[in-house]
Amino acid sequence: MAELLTAYARSLGISVDDDAGETPVLRLEFSHDIEGRPGALHGGATAGLLETAGYAALRTELERRKRVHLLKPINITVEYLSAGLPKTSFAQGRIVRLGRRNANLTVEAWQDDRKRLIATAVMNILMVSEGE
Repeated sequence: MAELLTAYARSLGISVDDDAGETPVLRLEFSHDIEGRPGALHGGATAGLLETAGYAALRTELERRKRVHLLKPINITVEYLSAGLPKTSFAQGRIVRLGRRNANLTVEAWQDDRKRLIATAVMNILMVSEGE
């Protein structure tokens, strides 16, 4: 599962928490390196967790279908719903539509309670086959 994580994701401290479901759940341990205002998770770290979870969900599904593509973002929109507190955060992506060249995903991030989201993201991804 480490191949789901980019060097950027690993530098933030993102890891795979659970890969038993349809798409992996990623986790981000709080540290002062990713602290925004005092006592809060930096919004960029939250966005990085959401983006990484979206790509991890898409790569998992593409691997399941034995499809190889280069993934390029078309559009990523993050909605911050509440401040991330200095504790562990989680995120999981869901594929809304998977076409031949485009994928549409939603991603949710939470901390203690999965029903209390701290942020969501909508991602539109271009999938390019090698040689195109």
